[in-house]
Amino acid sequence: MKSSDNDLKRVLKSRHLNMIALGGTIGTGLFLSSGATVSMAGPGGALLAFILMGVMIYFLMTSMGEMSTALPVSGSIQTFASRFVDPALGFSVGWMFWLSYMLTIASELSAAAILMAYWFPNVNGLIWSAIGMVILLLLNVLSAKAFGEAEFWFAGIKVVVVIIFIVVGVLTIFGILGGSGPIGLKNFTVGDAPFVGNIGSFISVFMVVGFSFMGTELVTVAAGESENPSKNIPKAIKSVFWRILIFYIGTIFVIACVIPYTDPNLLNMDLDTIAVSPFTLIFEKAGMAVAAAFVNAGILTSVLSCGNSGLYSATRMLYALSKDHMAPKVFSKVNKGGVPIAAIIFTTILSSVCFLSSLVGEGNIYLYLISSAGLTGFICWGAIAWSHYRFRKGCKAQGIRLSQFHYTAKLFPFGPIMAMALTILIIIGQSLSYISDKVDVSGLMIAYLGVPVFIIALVWYKVKNKTKIIPYDQMDLSDLNLKDDEDVEHSGECN
Repeated sequence: MKSSDNDLKRVLKSRHLNMIALGGTIGTGLFLSSGATVSMAGPGGALLAFILMGVMIYFLMTSMGEMSTALPVSGSIQTFASRFVDPALGFSVGWMFWLSYMLTIASELSAAAILMAYWFPNVNGLIWSAIGMVILLLLNVLSAKAFGEAEFWFAGIKVVVVIIFIVVGVLTIFGILGGSGPIGLKNFTVGDAPFVGNIGSFISVFMVVGFSFMGTELVTVAAGESENPSKNIPKAIKSVFWRILIFYIGTIFVIACVIPYTDPNLLNMDLDTIAVSPFTLIFEKAGMAVAAAFVNAGILTSVLSCGNSGLYSATRMLYALSKDHMAPKVFSKVNKGGVPIAAIIFTTILSSVCFLSSLVGEGNIYLYLISSAGLTGFICWGAIAWSHYRFRKGCKAQGIRLSQFHYTAKLFPFGPIMAMALTILIIIGQSLSYISDKVDVSGLMIAYLGVPVFIIALVWYKVKNKTKIIPYDQMDLSDLNLKDDEDVEHSGECN
């Protein structure tokens, strides 16, 4: 059975898709680690890194948009890799994607405990983690619509926090808040600013920036449960990209203007030190004493949102793997509400086990599990770009016209080629931070654990099933969601 044979109910509306993408992207990376990019590469380097990453994300989102409207299925990343490249790639990417988000849920449970300790220091953190897990489980078990509504409000709160932060930051820059007069762009000329460090520092910043953008692709994972994917997915992709770009660029610009890159607090990326989050620092400079509590509440909402979208994405990927006979059949079973209950329960149990493992000894087991999935996002992004490149070529080989698509990605083939090249650069460039001065062998091995895991899964499936890269003229494009012939004006074949 093909993964395109969808048993899930199409109940997610356009507003749900918009917030799913935002909810999976705006997270602790923006609230906590955004300042680190300014410290590592200077204000100019940080802005340039975010702009270049934004361009890459644009191409990835348009690639996913084209494929998702043509083939609207849950677990789309795995399905596209399997059908347009090689089933072995789909298998390895799918399981790595599931592993990454399963572990993300575990990390969010840990974060929830730390954040609640800010207000309730005498309450055992396990209680808050358990409550958080129950909330996420209920939201996902009830229905896809319940998940979508929860994500809409979770993400909405985060967006409000970011908007308030940007407004307060701009007022501080102009001297309206803070009482110290206009700041302007003077921090762009402090020390070695605007660009700090060497090319290695800049590439290392790309890694931080890339992780901050991860989750953008989640909107297409929900394609199989969208009411009108031909209309809603392109709409979500177009609007969400600009919102994310404005939020991220606006946030980095405010931080770069108000806080000099030499401030040691910018390097803080720990959840248990909310007081020196770049968001908190900006509010404090504006003279707002409630900054820490406000930021803590925003990050807590972010944690719930990321956990919510993480559980949804992991279970839909498991569902898709099962539909393609790459996971046990039980995970493709859905209840009357169209929810893959077995996949949700299995993912929840393993996430809870991984969370509990972090409490044993020094938590080394959990550290290795997280590290093994650390590069999954970049690997998946590379698979998306490659799948789209081959999808277009397959369409051309089989005579499917570009005018038949409900949505087309612009600047092909430059877009996917640029995305693949930048993804490879980021993956390789991560090693620079471990070999720049003194080689950190253990750190290097932990950072790259995800790569051999991915390769082993790919090779194992390829050898076991004797798969090959699918020729363009043999791709299965028989069930694409295309415009009716009478609605199409001839405009040539795909190119």
